[in-house]
Order: sequence, then structure tokens, then C-alpha cells
Amino acid sequence: MLKHLARSSNKRPTALRDRQRRPCAAPRLASLLQLEGRTTVSDAAARLGVAPSTAHRLLAMLVYRDFAVRDTREYRVGPLLAAVDHAPSGTAELREAARPHMERLMERFGETTTLTVRSGRTARFLAEVECGRSLRVGHRAGMVFPAHRTSGGLALLAELPDDEVAALYAPDRLTRGEEAPDVATVLQHVHAARDQGFALNNGLSERGILPLGHAIRDAGGTPVASIGIAMPASRFEPSMVRPMVAELHQAAREIGGQLET
Repeated sequence: MLKHLARSSNKRPTALRDRQRRPCAAPRLASLLQLEGRTTVSDAAARLGVAPSTAHRLLAMLVYRDFAVRDTREYRVGPLLAAVDHAPSGTAELREAARPHMERLMERFGETTTLTVRSGRTARFLAEVECGRSLRVGHRAGMVFPAHRTSGGLALLAELPDDEVAALYAPDRLTRGEEAPDVATVLQHVHAARDQGFALNNGLSERGILPLGHAIRDAGGTPVASIGIAMPASRFEPSMVRPMVAELHQAAREIGGQLET
């Protein structure tokens, strides 16, 4: 999501900003809780960009609906989310390992950094570190996109053989209402990412946004996630690619080295 924050926007009352964000905040919070296993009011507020009081109300609603359980100051996965297949411990380990590198990349380039995981044909933004510029990419953590339309998803699809990528998008594998992309076009983007060693997404998911993604492999060489840098297309210059990719490669290698196989 491309955010353009003018100076005057910071003067809007917190309650007004929270009301505007609340419709999508509850499902995002449930998604983050499912991915990570536990959270706190302060962490939820920071991740959603809302006031702590709003985060507290959202968590109370999740508890009431059995999506969460309160454990002293923390909230953990409730019975309904626990019934869904997830791996919070592995996800938490990945996020913890990636966070310092994401912060360093954000400081180095002044752009938002992202952490993405792939599940089948979808890519989920697991975490992000937003930059402080008024025009920036942000509020994507917890969101799900088609994998072939994100740089992180393409970087991870490029880790698969062509026949597995083609099988993922076979007509009989798609669900009702799901986009049916042209497999040849998907493979073209996958080949470009594989040949380059990174993926560059110019408007495939959202117009005006240009992200780069690099696969992260664990200590055993298995691709588990991707780390990326996302910026407004208006700020992109071709000369940025080489230094950004070099830093992403180093970060991916160091993060992967911390992950158990």
C-alpha cells in the first residue's frame, strides 16, 4: 500500500485515524496472531498503526470470539485459530532473525523493508519496517497477495523447478474465483528472477510501487522466506538495483544462517 502522508495528516485526531483503519484491523490482527503465536497490546498497536486503546479493544474482541486467549500481559492463539494449521514458533524465529537486518536495510536506503513467506500460490507479508518518508510503502504486514504478483513471491517461486511452478497454476488446481494467470507469463517472470538472483516487481501487485525481493534459505539450503525493499516507483533509479541487491543478498545469507533446518 502506497502511503502519502502530508504534514497536515498528522494532526487528525487519533480516534478518527483509528476509525478509518478499524474495518481491516481485526482480520489483520488475527492473521498476525496466527502467524506469530502471541502478541501484546503495545506490539499490536505498533504493527497496526492504531492507538493502544484500540488495539486493546480489538484483542478483547478476538478473545470474545475465541480467536485469542489472554495470558497475563500477552495474548496467544485461541481455539479457533489453533484449529488451523500454522507454525508460530518457526515464524517467530524467522521474524526475530530478520528484524535487525530489515532495520539496517531501511536505515541504509531510506525505504520500507519487508519479510514474505509463500504458501502455494499466495504470498503473505510477515513483517515490515516502514521508513519515515512522507511518501512510502507501508501497512502490508499480514496482507496476502498472489505469489506471482509480488517480488517476494516471485523470488520464492524461482526456487522451484519449472514443472512445479506450472503445476501450481494448472486449471484444475485453482479455486473458484481465483485469478487464472497465463502460465507462460508467470514462468517468464520466474525465469527473470532465477537468472538475476532476485525479483523486481514493477506494478504487478499495486501501481506506483516498485519492490525488490531476495529468497532466504535456511542453514540446510531450503528456501523459507524472502526479504525485500519496497519503494514508490517515482523514486526508483536503475542505479539503485546493484547496491540494494548486494545488501539483500548479504542479509538473506545472514538470516538463513541463523535458522535451523
